[in-house]
Amino acid sequence: MELYKLTAHAAMDLLNKKEVSSTELTKAVISRIESVENQVDAYLTNTFESALETAKNVDAKLASGKTLLPLEGVPMAIKDNICTNGIRTTCASKMLENFVPPYDAFVAKKVKAIGAPMLGKLNMDEFAMGSSTENSYFKKTKNPFNLNCVPGGSSGGSAAAVGADMAMYTLGSDTGGSIRQPASFCGVVGLKPTYGRVSRFGLVAFASSLDQIGPLTKDVEDAALVMNLICGHDEMDSTSVNLPAEDFTKALSTDVKGMKIGIPNEYMGEGISAEVKEAILNAAKLYEQMGATVEYFDMPSLSSALPAYYIISSAEASSNLARYDGVKYGYRTENYSDLMEMYKNTRSEGFGNEVKRRIMLGTYALSSGYYDAYYKKAQQVRTIVRGGFENAFKKYDFVLSPTAPVTAFKLGEKTADPMEMYLADICTVSINIAGLPAISLPCGIGKDNLPIGMQLIGNSFDEKTILHAAYAYEKNAGLELKPQI
Repeated sequence: MELYKLTAHAAMDLLNKKEVSSTELTKAVISRIESVENQVDAYLTNTFESALETAKNVDAKLASGKTLLPLEGVPMAIKDNICTNGIRTTCASKMLENFVPPYDAFVAKKVKAIGAPMLGKLNMDEFAMGSSTENSYFKKTKNPFNLNCVPGGSSGGSAAAVGADMAMYTLGSDTGGSIRQPASFCGVVGLKPTYGRVSRFGLVAFASSLDQIGPLTKDVEDAALVMNLICGHDEMDSTSVNLPAEDFTKALSTDVKGMKIGIPNEYMGEGISAEVKEAILNAAKLYEQMGATVEYFDMPSLSSALPAYYIISSAEASSNLARYDGVKYGYRTENYSDLMEMYKNTRSEGFGNEVKRRIMLGTYALSSGYYDAYYKKAQQVRTIVRGGFENAFKKYDFVLSPTAPVTAFKLGEKTADPMEMYLADICTVSINIAGLPAISLPCGIGKDNLPIGMQLIGNSFDEKTILHAAYAYEKNAGLELKPQI
């Protein structure tokens, strides 16, 4: 087996047994990137030299007889909206094309501290706004299972890199499904942690009450390992929750006897394709064969989650993106005669169409006379959605649903109709609104060899239950996915 195909935990085992060096692992993944990047287009910036330097230091530590930390020496990559000291962080936008942060995000510090060779920064939808990675200013990332299809978004580069073995794991961000939906499209595992579980310090803000950083990995065990790495209280983030450290790998078990699983009827209705529905029903049957109980139930508030999400997220985006004015940092237009024209031209030229669309939607929703009708009402819906989940968790250990209503669609297929693109998030946005944890993992293969993902939704700060259930499914399903490249 080629080294670049290894899972992170398999790579760790070989490193600890001294059967392979970190330099060999890193070179193998770099070689893989160099051979397929021109087809996948996942990376915006590569940092191969510093990755090899880190790997060399890890090998020196191994040679001296010291024990490696978990994930030390395992090559990975980071979504390009997570700040990295001295390394370009663009958010895939012209606005930040040449922005080099003077500090590391909390999670980037964690990765650096354990000695993980960081291979580079990954493509995304501009400022994380999109579901296909077609909104990037720089390039369009392709799906490793079918190069004519999108990888999903906004963490499309992060998912495609793992799916194409161009990183052993990656970090992405999830505001309305941006880790889980591309994980589903690219046949990998994506975990969105509970809001507040992972520090947002150094994550370039899109919608501050919804954003969360999380892992994209080759299997569930790797997701648990990366969660162990990136969790922890951070005084630099006022929403970071101070909880005792947990070892998520201890939750991994194949026994689900007695578990109660709820499937909301709203997630299995209109808009969900027949092949996705069938894959979810088959997954539910497998859980029943393993000894779990599956029930269908109604959760009417879910039908209001998507419009509420787009009002809340656009309002917060309007507010957060006001800082890009051409004065302090980032792009500044060359064509202006006074300050107001400089603001206007900078923002007109620096932002792409989707970002402008959301800024305008959000500004409208927050404007005088409309605030109560839109933003306040959306926040009230948010409370109702959260209440619906709280009631569900009184009865069920976790909630099961499709991750996305369809498999990966063709490049360019939905770009003309923003509403159709927004519907790709119909199964994921409610989880961000409620601040809950959810994991996406492959549960089937649709037509054209495209993966189908299922989503396990847990109660607040109960990542252990969904990791446990996901691991049990993964081990019993024995699903084998074969990318095109």
